[in-house]
Amino acid sequence: MRSIHTDILEIAFEDEGPEQGPPVLLLHGWPDAPRGWNEVASRLQGRGWRTIAPYLRGFGPTRFRSPNTPRVGTGVALTQDAIDLADALGLDRFAVVGHDWGARIAYTLAALFPERVTAVAAMALGYQPRGVFRVPQFAQSRRFWYQWLMCVEEGANAVRKDPVGFARIQWDTWSPPGWFDEREFIATAASFTNPDWVSVTLNAYRSRWLPHEIVDARYGELQEKLGAVERLSIPTLMIQGAADDCDSPKESEHLEQYFTAKYDRHVLEGVGHFPHREAPALVSAAVLHHLSAARTR
Repeated sequence: MRSIHTDILEIAFEDEGPEQGPPVLLLHGWPDAPRGWNEVASRLQGRGWRTIAPYLRGFGPTRFRSPNTPRVGTGVALTQDAIDLADALGLDRFAVVGHDWGARIAYTLAALFPERVTAVAAMALGYQPRGVFRVPQFAQSRRFWYQWLMCVEEGANAVRKDPVGFARIQWDTWSPPGWFDEREFIATAASFTNPDWVSVTLNAYRSRWLPHEIVDARYGELQEKLGAVERLSIPTLMIQGAADDCDSPKESEHLEQYFTAKYDRHVLEGVGHFPHREAPALVSAAVLHHLSAARTR
């Protein structure tokens, strides 16, 4: 494991594969950690890719450098963290593979820093033009119970009291039974004991739906810029689990109009919210094909 310092964070990350290989950022989701990419990363490395998998702010050993920095979890803040990491590593251009929160970061990188991104592969989360959050229809709103719970103060307090238990519910219900074992959850859940995991988590979701949540003014310009971007110009692969009980496959349908470069969407039968963990061979093959094609354009 390596780490770099930005203005506000010490970012811990895994850096594996050929040092001179084409770089790809592997961005984990919530609630997860870089170890979720292990099998996919190994396959990418075997094909010559350098994989860089950071712990997002609030996860694992990544730490804020000052107690005074607002613990925000917005997409633009996480995106700036990714750019800061790439800058520290001297990566002018790179591919991005993201799951859940990582998918949002990947789309936002393509929107705000298209000159830096060669290709995007996003899992479980469809593109949201202009970064706008809208209350979905009732069926999807039911799946978002965990977000509404965090918007109620007693619900937020429950998350503060048992963050690992809260994360476990999502693992137990977002995918068909039997996709993980106890040892893997325990190993991953170590990342949820970061002292800022709860604060970043709560802000990430509450700021979508509630006014007056804490903000960090340093990201205001990026947020304004994102609000003006509707279409993405980066080749994009979207991988959706057909049995995802967090983000319904219907939520990622019919988005082709928002991409001016090649856009593919793969739906994996019997797979839930964690495609890279549940079907690593299928995901790796699709991602490798996509990244290789983008390199030759």
